Amino acid sequence: MTTHAIDVRDLRKSYGKKVVLDGVDLTVEAGTVTALLGPNGAGKTTTVHILSTLVRPDAGTAFVNGRDVVRDPAGVRAAIGLTGQFSAVDKLITGEENLLLMARLRHLGAKAAKARVVELLEQFDLVEAARKPLATYSGGMQRRLDLAMPLIAAPSVLFLDEPTTGLDPRSRHTMWDIVRGLVADGTSVLLTTQYLDEADELAGRIAVLDGGRIVADGTPDELKRRVPGGHIRLRFTDAATLDTAATLLTGSTRDESDALALTVPNEGGVADLRAVLDRLATARLEVDDLTITTPDLDDVFFALTGKTEKETQS
Repeated sequence: MTTHAIDVRDLRKSYGKKVVLDGVDLTVEAGTVTALLGPNGAGKTTTVHILSTLVRPDAGTAFVNGRDVVRDPAGVRAAIGLTGQFSAVDKLITGEENLLLMARLRHLGAKAAKARVVELLEQFDLVEAARKPLATYSGGMQRRLDLAMPLIAAPSVLFLDEPTTGLDPRSRHTMWDIVRGLVADGTSVLLTTQYLDEADELAGRIAVLDGGRIVADGTPDELKRRVPGGHIRLRFTDAATLDTAATLLTGSTRDESDALALTVPNEGGVADLRAVLDRLATARLEVDDLTITTPDLDDVFFALTGKTEKETQS
């Protein structure tokens, strides 16, 4: 048993000679969002399928809401909801009928099912379209219904496998707000996504999966600090001041896009910034403008993934 919403240890899965998961360790704390990032084929969806009891692991242990996915799959299924990469709604019936069908599959009584459907239609802003065929729904509306479906039984753990793929920016932000609301109400979320800004927006913790292994795990800020590339951009009022600053600041380079700007390497710490400003102040050099740039999750992704494939090829 475990107190974590999700607790995975040494999870392994192969298909023939293809090793998909090679000793994955992963935890998700209750009431939080953890994002699972990685290139295509890294094993993200396989991990979700194992945790949602759709696929059986070859080795290792996985607990969801304290239930073993192998020994107690029914207990796991009773506690979870899953929204996959592709729409799972029936497009021949209405949104309301889709939700009622799911309620019957989850064995809700007629009264409870009706009340829950009304609640979800309001929560996902689908009241006006509730009795319209899905053929009339936009992509964003269908995706909201996709997310509403697994929530019919109020799961404590929710798996979102690339939930906003193909949505326009407005619809993506709407989905983000819905997920934040669910987490605020205590739902635990494991999110896989190809959108790094989505992970940055939603996840309190990020695990990077590559070559079947977790190659990094931490908060977004912790992962960004692991990647070099941060810098301070200083802009001066005249060329003479810039020339003096360039000589004073070791490692600085001139900005090719601005003749009066200088770039200074910075690891992102306050101490580095203070040291640069102190040296300029001592030399009585005035800065016209200052910008601090730190690595983003794109930098983290490219720095941490792809190494396994390259090592194999070499």
